[in-house]
Amino acid sequence: MKKIVVIGGSKGIGKAIIESLIDDNEVINISRTDTLSPHNNFTHYSLDILTDDLPKIEAIDSLIYCPGSINLKPIARLKLEEFREDFEINVIGAVKAIQHFLPSLKNGSKPSILLFSTVAAKLGMPFHASVAAAKSAVEGLTKSLGAELAPTIRVNAIAPTVTDTELASKLLRNDRMIENISERHPLKKYLQPNEVADMATFLISEKAASISGQIFELDCGIVSFKI
Repeated sequence: MKKIVVIGGSKGIGKAIIESLIDDNEVINISRTDTLSPHNNFTHYSLDILTDDLPKIEAIDSLIYCPGSINLKPIARLKLEEFREDFEINVIGAVKAIQHFLPSLKNGSKPSILLFSTVAAKLGMPFHASVAAAKSAVEGLTKSLGAELAPTIRVNAIAPTVTDTELASKLLRNDRMIENISERHPLKKYLQPNEVADMATFLISEKAASISGQIFELDCGIVSFKI
């Protein structure tokens, strides 16, 4: 049984990841709210990743950082403070978690770190300047730490396209928008949280023991995107 720490596991992709892991692993969730059902393998800490002290855990096998943002505005309307806020939650929070739990990971068994980017970090998407900039930093962090922490700790990231979560609800708020989003992907669909969770489960498993420093795009075949 692995010990896995999930940051931001109360909603969306993070919640789906916990639900996919909880029966066979000891899972610790760190987020501001607890929305999961009680389980013998589950522990929750109600914390704000950016402002609160993180718990001390002697040994963990995987750290998964899920918090993110979707702040879509024209560049002329984006305030510098919004760029800072997106960078804080996507990058600084991840760095804080990694630095804090690094000794715990080194005490773990075949440890790994999993971060989250977005397809917008690679594709040119209108109105994505702030989130694309922040997630591009996450991808750089993934590649750098993949090299720095090898061979002890593996580091990878998943870059999903639009996923049916509360965070993306403004993009999927009516039938017309759902149809448009689906049609813009060659596979004529967008992602469900459990599909991302399946990739996350694979990347922290021993089946991915030779994979590190990589960004895995879950893109439903998309090669370009217009809002």
